[in-house]
Amino acid sequence: MTGTSCYLGLGSNLNSPKRHMRLAFQALRTLPQTHILNISSLYQSRPAGVVGQPDYCNAVVKINTRLPAHKLLKYCQNIETTHGRVRKKRWGSRTLDIDLLLYGKHSIQTPALIIPHPRLHIRDFMLTPLLELWPEAHLPDKTRLDSCLLNLKDTYINHHSPKTA
Repeated sequence: MTGTSCYLGLGSNLNSPKRHMRLAFQALRTLPQTHILNISSLYQSRPAGVVGQPDYCNAVVKINTRLPAHKLLKYCQNIETTHGRVRKKRWGSRTLDIDLLLYGKHSIQTPALIIPHPRLHIRDFMLTPLLELWPEAHLPDKTRLDSCLLNLKDTYINHHSPKTA
C-alpha cells in the first residue's frame, strides 16, 4: 500500500489507562486504508498543565495511511469518543487522547488541525516514544527531535519524567 507515514501520540490517565491503550491499538487496526507499522513501548508520565490528576500512560503508533489528514483526525476523534472521551477541560484527565504528531513531510495549519503537532518539540512524553520508533525523527523543516528532547531533559526533567510503564 502506498500512502503516508504518520505518527500518532496516544495518552490515557483514567479508568485503566493501559487497557484503553490496548483497545485503541485494536481500533486503529480497523481504520480503512491504514496499516499499523509499529507501536512504541508504553510510558508513564506526570500530567502536563493541570495538576492533581493521575499519571498518564503514553505511546506512539506509526501508521501508513491513504486517508487525508483531516479524515484521519475525524477517525481518531471517533475512537476517543468511543472510549468515553469528554472534552471539558483543556489538558484535563481523559480516558483516551489521540494526537496526530506528524503526517509524512506535510505541514498543515487549519483551524481544526495543525501538523506537526504544535507542542511536539516541548513534550517529552511524546518525543520519547516517537524517538523509540524513529531515532532520526525530524520536523518537516529538518529540526531533529532528539535535540529537542535533550533540551527538555535539561529544562523540564522535574516536570515530566517519563518512565517505562
